[in-house]
Amino acid sequence: MSKFCVYLGSRDGRDPQFLAAARRFGETLGRRGHTLVYGGARIGMMGALAEATMAAGGKAIGVMPDHLVEREQAHHGLTELIRVRNMHERKSSMAGHADAFVVLPGGIGTLEEFFEAWTWHYLGLHDKPIGVLDTAGFYAPLLSFLDSTVEHGFLNGRTRAELIDAAEPEALLDVLEARLAMPR
Repeated sequence: MSKFCVYLGSRDGRDPQFLAAARRFGETLGRRGHTLVYGGARIGMMGALAEATMAAGGKAIGVMPDHLVEREQAHHGLTELIRVRNMHERKSSMAGHADAFVVLPGGIGTLEEFFEAWTWHYLGLHDKPIGVLDTAGFYAPLLSFLDSTVEHGFLNGRTRAELIDAAEPEALLDVLEARLAMPR
C-alpha cells in the first residue's frame, strides 16, 4: 500500500472538527492499509492522527529533528521514529518516504511544508499527488486565493488543477488513491 506524508498542526485547534478530521483521516489510512509519514509529535492533531492510524492497523513513521524532540514532544510509540539533524533533512526525509502528500489544518509550518512540496511538484522534482483536506472550510480562503492567482496570470490552471481538495477524509483519499493507481 501507499505512504502518505501528512502536514498538519501540532496543536488541536479551536474547532473540535479539526481534531476529529485528523482522527478520521488516520483511521481511514489505517483501515486501507496505508502508512502515515508525518512530523513525529505525540501531541495535538499530529499525535491524534498517528494514534488513529496505528489503532486502525496502519503504520506510522515520524520524522523529527533533534532540536524538536523535546519541544514537539516526540512520539516514541510509532512504527518508526526517524531523528534527523535539522528541518531541511526532516522535509527531505518525509518527502523521500512518501508516495503522496496531504495537508490538514495547521499553522505556518504546515503551510511552508505544503507549499514546498507543491513547488517541488511544479518544478518536476516529483510527480506525487497532493491533497488538501478542507475541514470545516479551513482552507477555503486559501483555495480561493489560489484560484485568483490563476485569474491574475501568476499560476497556470493546470498546476492549480493538480492540487486535489475535498472536505471529507474518505473522499480525499479516494481521489489520491486513484491518482496513485494511474500509470506515470
